[in-house]
Amino acid sequence: MSKLLAALLLLLFSTSSFAAQRIVILAPAAADIIEKLDASEMVVGKTRNVEEFPQAQKVGSHIRPNLELITALDPDLLIISSNKFFSQEMAKKIDAELFYYTPETLEEILQQTSQLAQLIDRKDQALKLIGAQWQKLKRLEPIKNKPKVIYEITEVPLTVAGSKNIIADIIKAAGGIFINTGHRKMLRFNPEAILAQKPNLYIWQVGPMNQAPSPPAERGQYRLLQADYLQVDQLQFSRANTRSFDNVLELNTYFHERQN
Repeated sequence: MSKLLAALLLLLFSTSSFAAQRIVILAPAAADIIEKLDASEMVVGKTRNVEEFPQAQKVGSHIRPNLELITALDPDLLIISSNKFFSQEMAKKIDAELFYYTPETLEEILQQTSQLAQLIDRKDQALKLIGAQWQKLKRLEPIKNKPKVIYEITEVPLTVAGSKNIIADIIKAAGGIFINTGHRKMLRFNPEAILAQKPNLYIWQVGPMNQAPSPPAERGQYRLLQADYLQVDQLQFSRANTRSFDNVLELNTYFHERQN
């Protein structure tokens, strides 16, 4: 951890000739970082499910961004999550720097926060923000009886978090044992496989991807599952940003209370 912090400090104090002034955010998770870096006034465009930056133009969803609207905003920095929904061909039509915001771990959140701060000339703000996240992790309590945890993304079809999902690192940092279902962000699963894994805790999210799920404890296929159930807000838990560190603290507290 200390080596990472030193590397981040070196990056922040390195020089860069580029400083963005007009940002379009197509990676919703990055909105929290930009806001915390005190750069809200730079944001001219955002996806429709980003609640921050009321002054910014909505440019569609992160799945279906509107290229014409984005081009009209004349951005100099585009923050995207992948080329899956914003291709290289689309990017070539816009004269802007591309930044891929794709953290899969808590450390990568801090690394990419540092990189973003470089691009928007917010080094001092980044130092404070990164330091604040480190301080959160110092408040964690040790968990003696580590629970085995699975995380439901959607009920139908049944989809769970994989090892490349930020959820995996949140659970591990909080003191739990993440049930690794595969090396992807999310994977199709089946109730029988969940029963075979024998989780101690079943976390299920509610939000845009899982709008009206039935409580897992009430599902007939889980009647033999000896587990606790915890409902969480998708938008708070699934986006990799500073809230992820808060989620670690909340889960750690839950684990601590659960073992007592």
